[in-house]
Amino acid sequence: MNKTALFVDVQNIYYTTRQAYGRQFNYRKLWQIISQQCTITQATAYATQRDDDGQHKFQSALKHMGFSVKLKPFIQRIDGSAKGDWDVGITIDVLDAAKEVDRVILLSGDGDFDLLLEKINLQYGVRTEVYGVPALTAKSLIDAASVFHPIDEDLLL
Repeated sequence: MNKTALFVDVQNIYYTTRQAYGRQFNYRKLWQIISQQCTITQATAYATQRDDDGQHKFQSALKHMGFSVKLKPFIQRIDGSAKGDWDVGITIDVLDAAKEVDRVILLSGDGDFDLLLEKINLQYGVRTEVYGVPALTAKSLIDAASVFHPIDEDLLL
């Protein structure tokens, strides 16, 4: 079985599945699907830290499944906007993992990751796969991935 590293942009997946379907993503089902295909050598979920019981339960559930959960403080700006961006952290971790695995799976619709996927594919020959909500995933990210898996009803709670 090939070695796979799995990376989840939690905020992106949460907001895109909520916007497109009004439902939440089923991380347990995803884990079952991927673990039947390969050996997951690394699984990291990137989220914002909030003092909220629901968030703590969600993060505990991810850890129980096998994810390492990395948290950044949630920053609420004066203008009402919020910040909790993990793009650089995800990029660094993906670059490190790509040297040791056969496949990188990214859950995100963020087009900022297109160059990252192109680089690890060319430099390391790593197969890249993206899971995202079709209508809310950047075309450049879909094009950069070896395989795009649409998040649809089968992967929702």
